[in-house]
Amino acid sequence: MREGTQGPALLGDIGATNARFALLDGTGMIGHISVLACADHAGLAEAAEAYLKKAGAEEAGGGRGEAHRLRAAAIDVAGPVAGDRVALTNHPWSFSQAALKARLGVERLLIVNDFAAVAAAAPHLGMSELGWLGGGTAPPTIYVPEETIGVIGPGSGLGVGCILPVGEGRWMALAGEGGHVSLPPVTAREGQVWEAMRRRFGHVSAERALSGPGIVNLYTILAELDGAVPRPLSPAEVTEGALAGHEPHCRLALEMFADILGTVAADLALTLGARGGIYIAGGIVPRLAGDFPAARFRARFEDKGRLSHFLTDIPTFVIRHPFPAFVGLAALLRGGSAIAG
Repeated sequence: MREGTQGPALLGDIGATNARFALLDGTGMIGHISVLACADHAGLAEAAEAYLKKAGAEEAGGGRGEAHRLRAAAIDVAGPVAGDRVALTNHPWSFSQAALKARLGVERLLIVNDFAAVAAAAPHLGMSELGWLGGGTAPPTIYVPEETIGVIGPGSGLGVGCILPVGEGRWMALAGEGGHVSLPPVTAREGQVWEAMRRRFGHVSAERALSGPGIVNLYTILAELDGAVPRPLSPAEVTEGALAGHEPHCRLALEMFADILGTVAADLALTLGARGGIYIAGGIVPRLAGDFPAARFRARFEDKGRLSHFLTDIPTFVIRHPFPAFVGLAALLRGGSAIAG
């Protein structure tokens, strides 16, 4: 770690639904992982304090008898980070970085976009923590990326980030709000869905389809287009209905989700020149595991006309590590990756 971060450091991965916390010890080990519901706490500071109280009690019970004395904290949030005031995009939490640092009593506080943290993890993940979805040649047991990596993750929203190699085994993680780029319909059917979303939302961002609420949007609109009455399903119920086979419009929604994700991921790869690969994170695709329509995704990923050959050589992976943001936050605290944006 850099100076001022020796000793336990708090790691926080803050989304629209859950606040995940862990402790990073002086040896680089990540432990005491806990998931708190955002709705159960008034704000980030309150959630962090509740976690630290619990983690301190657990450690005391383990025989050390002393609560954690934090030196540093690294926290990622699902929203843009610019200036002292930070607000989550899809949740009402907001906070002052200076006030949070004082309240936690740490010497160093690092606040980054959530997908900057996930991107920072990418160079540190081995093949046992990745699932290969095709592209390039089959990677060996250890995959060492040497070029730009794009990261995309549908969850409560749609996160996008990237990693740029800067030499000597170092990378720079770039943050952005790529989930809010305009959604590109490719087929006539997708055009019908896009038009229905435009009437409903105005601007149709990629997140309107590629997220938990997005897959519900796809299910609802596809059912309506076919003259069916959609049921009030949750994102999990849509995917469950798709996999069980008893809800045809759920299956159609999942297939269109995979198709659109392939298009948007390919756009990201072309924009970045991401020859190091595209990594898929978030709470949807990794959870689906082998039930994700990977062949549909990959076929659409490579469907770029004159540039299809460029995409054929770009590998695509799904991140299997359960907490990749913690890996990225730890790397950022150590100084192994820089942060921009």
